[in-house]
Amino acid sequence: MFNCRNFVAVKPDLRSLSSDKLYQYIASLGEKPFRARQIESWLWQKNCTDFSQMSDLPKSLRERISQDFAIHPVQVDQIQRSVDGTIKNAVRLPDGMVVESVLIPTDTRITACISSQVGCSLDCRFCATARLKRMRNLDPQEIYDQVLTIRQQAEYYLERPLTNIVFMGMGEPLLNYSNVLRAIDRITSPSGLGMSPKRITLSTVGIVKMIKTLADDNPGVKLAVSLHSAIEEVRSRIMPINRTNDLTSLTDALQYWYFKTRSKVTFEYVVWKNINDRDEDINALVKLCKKIPSKVNLIEYNAIGDPNFEQAEPERINAYLTALAHHGIVAKIRRSRGKDIDAACGQLANKNDVAPEIPKKRIPETL
Repeated sequence: MFNCRNFVAVKPDLRSLSSDKLYQYIASLGEKPFRARQIESWLWQKNCTDFSQMSDLPKSLRERISQDFAIHPVQVDQIQRSVDGTIKNAVRLPDGMVVESVLIPTDTRITACISSQVGCSLDCRFCATARLKRMRNLDPQEIYDQVLTIRQQAEYYLERPLTNIVFMGMGEPLLNYSNVLRAIDRITSPSGLGMSPKRITLSTVGIVKMIKTLADDNPGVKLAVSLHSAIEEVRSRIMPINRTNDLTSLTDALQYWYFKTRSKVTFEYVVWKNINDRDEDINALVKLCKKIPSKVNLIEYNAIGDPNFEQAEPERINAYLTALAHHGIVAKIRRSRGKDIDAACGQLANKNDVAPEIPKKRIPETL
């Protein structure tokens, strides 16, 4: 019935069951439905990782469940701390694979940048993660655990609550759609972490079909699109996904998104020297933004060792700001954080041979 991917996690994680499947499993044991509710509370509200600690369940039931299932929380293998307060985690999954997640603090918020896949298959030329082979999708509980870990770190290190979540880490969240939405459901549920879906942003390179599906399902999250050019030839050259999900079809999908959700799209946009810093590039972005209710984040480029990509001159970035403002389009420059530990946008690449920086405090065993 259950397919285990590896020899480490011999038993499946109980949290991998949907609520319906959990209720069916409990019923198959001859137990009342309220037992499933109790178990869900232990798993998702109390974040229990040991069946023996589920004190309101009969011992016989705990022992029976432990014969069929286990609980496999992710482990933080390595923590690196930036001079600007950013924390990068090397997160080891139950099968031994590693992804990265990032805690990003500012004066007004603390954001968790979460991975949804091990590696990536999209081959964006400017992104370090794209140079990694996509190994597999993350399960809902593996996504959830990243958020839980960063929430604990925010409270422990910074004595502040986690306020926002962005799916901008490793992988394309819309290519792991079902698991991402199941994780969001647990994160936002009152019986989970209870966070508002309005505080969650999914970032996509522009998977047209799945943007429309997300609009139909409308989980209440925000949508960001990694755009970087509004000219077909330029975008196809730096983002091969544009060859099968071109700007015409992407525009249609984003118009559909706004029609269904009434939520503006955020365009993530890096300006590179001699790639997309011409006046015609600026005009094309303005034209696109007029078709789609949107705002623009002009992102500071974070080098990954490719000489073909170089940060544009400040005056060209300011030319974008001026043109967008002239047409009433909200735009701002988003400064990157965590660059000194390769934690900034586009830099996540599992460079785990680097010795971890010793934390200022000893991290609790529960993290």
